[in-house]
Amino acid sequence: MISYGRQWIDEEDIKAVVEVLKSDFITQGPKVKEFEEKLAKYCGAKYCVVFNSGTSALLGAYFACGISEGDEVITTPITFVATTNMLLVLGARPVFADVEEDTGNIDPNSIEDLITEKTKAIVPVHYGGHPVDLEVIRSIANRYELKVIEDACHALGAKYKGSKIGSCKYSDATVFSFHPVKHITTGEGGAVLTNDEEIYKKLLLFRNHGINRDKFVNKSEGPWYYEVQMVGFNFRLTDIQASLGISQLRKLDRFINKRRYIASFYAENLKSNPFFYIPEEKNYAFHSYHLYPIRLKDSVVRWKREIVKSLLNKGVGVQVHYIPVYRHPFYRELGYNNVNCPKAEDFYKRVFTLPIHPSLKEEELNFILEALHRVFEELEV
Repeated sequence: MISYGRQWIDEEDIKAVVEVLKSDFITQGPKVKEFEEKLAKYCGAKYCVVFNSGTSALLGAYFACGISEGDEVITTPITFVATTNMLLVLGARPVFADVEEDTGNIDPNSIEDLITEKTKAIVPVHYGGHPVDLEVIRSIANRYELKVIEDACHALGAKYKGSKIGSCKYSDATVFSFHPVKHITTGEGGAVLTNDEEIYKKLLLFRNHGINRDKFVNKSEGPWYYEVQMVGFNFRLTDIQASLGISQLRKLDRFINKRRYIASFYAENLKSNPFFYIPEEKNYAFHSYHLYPIRLKDSVVRWKREIVKSLLNKGVGVQVHYIPVYRHPFYRELGYNNVNCPKAEDFYKRVFTLPIHPSLKEEELNFILEALHRVFEELEV
């Protein structure tokens, strides 16, 4: 089975991890800070705090940006559920805006009508690695004094109007994931980048039990002294994982170039097909292609289940990203029964994703193309 996503681990990565395993610190050591500094520099942000998963990074970002019980946060239903689940953990309520029919990203034109006196933030998701139109969203946020928190778990290495996603030029914070199917991996892991020092300080405390070891409210009682100054968790990344992240980061641009090559290969070979639309790259975007989503045309959309099943049976690991969040039973129980997102519904009805990752070989790409041709031939339309 050719999977839709897969990590690339080489001898350089293995060597980096082994060196840490043989060192004095396998956690809470110097590699975490080194990874944070190098990731911040790569993206062009002032501060970076790494976490043990993209999910905990989202929770940290929301908390540090002041999201709390009773707040409303506008986001997209075409995302992984962590985006909204972490809002619920804080007692906030996700409000779903509709999406663009071509990119699957949140539609800026659908945001403003959803803003109420309870709205605290907008969380755009760079779906599949294609940047959202951030300048428009920032302008809306400024008019209503809202935070902007980018869920960029798909978009490390992408650019918006020439600026790296993660620079936080248009947002208060940006969140990345380092799950194995993402652009780089630390096994599991995540990060929050920001240019706001107060957000940065809160993130550091939130990640480590709320513990402060250098700036105290009370008088220090000795060299052992520390204070718990806010709620916090053990969301730390280990030095083992950070060393892998540092090694992977050196290869990130090469990984993205390979993803963009695969995307261009698909585009060249599939652009004239009569059955589905292929992804486009808008003029403000540099796409990092975490996903390669195709959307079925009207003539075949009713056969989506059969098409996906047939491709899986032929060894092509296609996937559907995503079921709109509000459709899940848990969200129905919370009252999300009458959400009006017709373009999100239409996107879900049509979309599935083709394999795209740096370890794909030329013969595998040709195999995928041949499988696609055979599947649509078998439909006899």
